[in-house]
Amino acid sequence: MEPSDAREGRGEELGIFVYYAFWKPQEEWDNPDVGIWKSPFIYRPDKRKQAWRFISYMMVHAGFQHICGNVLMQLLLGLPLEMVHKGHRVGLVYLSGVIAGSLGSSICDPFQALVGASGGVYALMGGYFMNVLVNFKNMVPLFGLFRLMLLLFILVFDMGFALYRKFIAPASGTPVSIVAHIAGGLAGMTVGYTVFSCFQKELLKDQMFWVAITTYFVCVLFAVYFNIFLSPAD
Repeated sequence: MEPSDAREGRGEELGIFVYYAFWKPQEEWDNPDVGIWKSPFIYRPDKRKQAWRFISYMMVHAGFQHICGNVLMQLLLGLPLEMVHKGHRVGLVYLSGVIAGSLGSSICDPFQALVGASGGVYALMGGYFMNVLVNFKNMVPLFGLFRLMLLLFILVFDMGFALYRKFIAPASGTPVSIVAHIAGGLAGMTVGYTVFSCFQKELLKDQMFWVAITTYFVCVLFAVYFNIFLSPAD
């Protein structure tokens, strides 16, 4: 995902949102998050055999607040990373979080449907955090501390709002999967750690990269096995 590809991805998210919010002649005119639940893109536990849903759910959002929040976070985190690292590395971390989010939720919260790119956004958060942490000694101390504090503020604010919607005011919006957020963040802290901390090396020659990728894919394979043979969602 080069920088231009990243912008195209955000454009596709906006395009799909506009389609479900305004173009379809349904009740979306008053409730933009209603019509998406029949979309072939969202992740639904009863549609798990349609494997593309484990990724395509990132393209669909429930309401203006959801799409604006995710796009804003992608811009705040993705653009600075793309300025330092190659675009395909940022895309790799982002997609690892999207997949981890849906697979993690399918195991820990197997009856939860998913929309939105929070898994990918939290992967960028996790990778950004590890990048600052690893390279902190090479930064101006105040600048590095500012970046960490800003990221911590964003994380606390966003996770606090997600917890509020999940447990305190669930009727005020679309159900929230906390697991998808956490799984995406963990993917970013593993895959993103190697991808963003070794940008001056050849990626495929770095041993830590392969350790992280192997660990990630072991978890992915277990999640796939769980969904095929063990999931109670059937």
